[in-house]
Amino acid sequence: GQLSGQASGDILGKNAAGISILHDQYGAFAETEFVASYASRIQVGEKTNLRLGAGLNYRSVRLDGNSMTTEQADDPVVGQYFGSFSNMQVMDFNLGIALTHPSYYVSYAVHHVNQGAINSGDVFMERIPRVGIFQAGYRNRLNDNLALATNFLYRSQSDLPDNVEFNMKVVLKEKFWLGAGHRIDYANNFQFGLLFDKMRIGYIYEMPTLKSYLLPNVTHEFMLTYALFGDRRGMIW
Repeated sequence: GQLSGQASGDILGKNAAGISILHDQYGAFAETEFVASYASRIQVGEKTNLRLGAGLNYRSVRLDGNSMTTEQADDPVVGQYFGSFSNMQVMDFNLGIALTHPSYYVSYAVHHVNQGAINSGDVFMERIPRVGIFQAGYRNRLNDNLALATNFLYRSQSDLPDNVEFNMKVVLKEKFWLGAGHRIDYANNFQFGLLFDKMRIGYIYEMPTLKSYLLPNVTHEFMLTYALFGDRRGMIW
């Protein structure tokens, strides 16, 4: 949510705070992640801003030894928990910087800066590799009711192939968006969403490509965002 400050264009305040919750399940692993984040804005032009942010990350991972995939059962570390249950908690933090404008943005973030060194419970995962994420986007307003938004993402992680993603959205009256995207060698996706006064709801349907081996199945992603402060909608990217 955005905190106090004067609004101009896409500027909703000098400070912002947020909370995000993610739950994911694959094979033997059920993971729940909480991220509390804070960002501050420095105005460097009439409509251009530099934003600096940090997030505190808490992750709880449950290992169900009765639900292992063949690959997980053959892993020398994870396989020892076959037929049993285990839990692990990890505390870490993220850092990010972004240059934003009503028509474009460029950002870079590093996740798991401490590589999961602060942990408790059964350590069935080695150090979590740092993740670098570069993003950029451009938004073109065609008229009062129609806009196009394009986005690019590059993700690097030491134990996985680099990931490059493109997507495009058609935004109608700043209330509804419909889009499609492609992750090179991974998947194609289709997405839509609704924007209310203080709430944003979205859905992504992703289908793996024939070349994909890290994303074997269709995935469904649901998003819900709620603004804690103010009554501005923000912008759809």
